Amino acid sequence: MSPAPVTQHSSNLPIRGDWLALWREEILEPGLPIVDPHHHLWDRPGWRYLLDELLADVQSGHNLIATVFVQCRAMYRRDGPEELTPVGETEFVNGVAAMSASGGYGPARICVGIVGHADLRLGHRVEAVLEAHLHAGGGRFRGIRHITTWDPDSSIMNPSYRPPPGLLADRGFREGFSRLAPLGLSFDAWLYHPQIDELSALARVFPETPADSDDCGRGFRLNATMRSDRRRPPFRRRRPGFVAGITSWFSFSWGRQVWHAQR
Repeated sequence: MSPAPVTQHSSNLPIRGDWLALWREEILEPGLPIVDPHHHLWDRPGWRYLLDELLADVQSGHNLIATVFVQCRAMYRRDGPEELTPVGETEFVNGVAAMSASGGYGPARICVGIVGHADLRLGHRVEAVLEAHLHAGGGRFRGIRHITTWDPDSSIMNPSYRPPPGLLADRGFREGFSRLAPLGLSFDAWLYHPQIDELSALARVFPETPADSDDCGRGFRLNATMRSDRRRPPFRRRRPGFVAGITSWFSFSWGRQVWHAQR
């Protein structure tokens, strides 16, 4: 039987070790302690990124002391209630964290924090899922990410996630969201820049819940969509407990074409 064809997720560039080896930059502050707050681990057809691959990236001379894993649908459970399948990811990552904590894989502590997924649309029933994550995380579970990327232009939609519009204002979603703070958990949002006002509205209702906008509203393109929102400031004011990540702008949509053109 011939092997299955290698597939590559359409929204991500393939890893090219030969190209990466063409350039080495001087480390400006090699003694500066660094915590990587957002990375993934997975083993997919044609695409393996587990502890060995992560260590190869982080052991480049920088003083990386710790990392935080963020949800990516890795190692979900195949059996059991559907709402509990994401707990398998936390179990998997906690195992990787335990390997790192043994000290046998270098000084950096990998996955000291874990951000998983729970479907907040479950409303009050999501509390059981959150508690299962906390148990599986062995003290490392910190919060959940619920991806809400939506845009009327279907060409920029993430092919892996098709949430409905207005999800952050949904009553059931907000009921589930209200269960985070009492358990000491945070919320990671991945949305597009026109949805930032929706996240701001959610933060006003739940100011006690720490929130992070992954990739600072990733997914926009330099086209009419971007020009139409030119007058909209991405973040109008600071909010306690709210932060914005600025990574991965060039790993989705128009960014990959720009990156290829420059290389």
